[in-house]
Amino acid sequence: MNRNELTPDASPRAAFGARLRSLREARGWTLDDLSERMEYSASHISGVENANRAPTVKFAQRADRALELMGTGETLANDVFRIKSGSLLEGFPEYVLSEGRAAEVRYFETGIVPGLLQTEAYAQALAQSAVRRGTITAEQAHERVTVVAERQDALRRTPAPLVMAVLDESCVRRPIGTVAEWDTQLSRLIEFAEQPDTVFQLAPFSMGVRRAFNLPLYILTMADRSIVAYAESATRGHLERDGKFVAPILSTYYQLQAHALSQPDSVAMIRQIREGMS
Repeated sequence: MNRNELTPDASPRAAFGARLRSLREARGWTLDDLSERMEYSASHISGVENANRAPTVKFAQRADRALELMGTGETLANDVFRIKSGSLLEGFPEYVLSEGRAAEVRYFETGIVPGLLQTEAYAQALAQSAVRRGTITAEQAHERVTVVAERQDALRRTPAPLVMAVLDESCVRRPIGTVAEWDTQLSRLIEFAEQPDTVFQLAPFSMGVRRAFNLPLYILTMADRSIVAYAESATRGHLERDGKFVAPILSTYYQLQAHALSQPDSVAMIRQIREGMS
């Protein structure tokens, strides 16, 4: 394999490649040794080490497992999210790393379909809208869409996490993209509801003040049964790990689920919306 002499300060990608190579060589491993452990080709790993390939979250997580960095504060996955963080809300990269390891994932979202349930076209439409407003660059838009895809890939694991989503009715009443793209997105929600490890509910407008939350909220149950919560304002996100704050949030989420539509009624509402589009 070709070997470039990297200058870590040259770019975030070069810094990642140099660190990966250093970790591999410190263990006395060849590219083939790491390839066997990661189930990525040696040429792919070489491309990342030489900064010719951009590292993905999935790649970094495979490397972390192989290099026994999981559970430390110095994972390669953290490095990937630092590279991408220019296009992401403060606090969100830390949340996504926890999400990819969670045993149970609970969402409440208002206004837009949450990332784990977005089609690529829907994610693209949102990102391009931000570009037109001048809030992010075209490159950052691409990074946002990539993160959505990588989050979805991270949850397609064995065993699969239990994913529960409560969406405000506004999420399915606000069309995004073309008519065909919006119809595909609504179909994606129905497909999600039909999966064995998911629970899908809509919080209808008729709930009024019984809707417990006014901002998006995500709750994770980790493998050790610890629970963390993530909430966002317009400018930043915050990951809360203190149980005395997280416990009442989880209790309120259960109340939200109790008042929301059942999964069959939620799917029926989406089907009705789709029928009204034809």
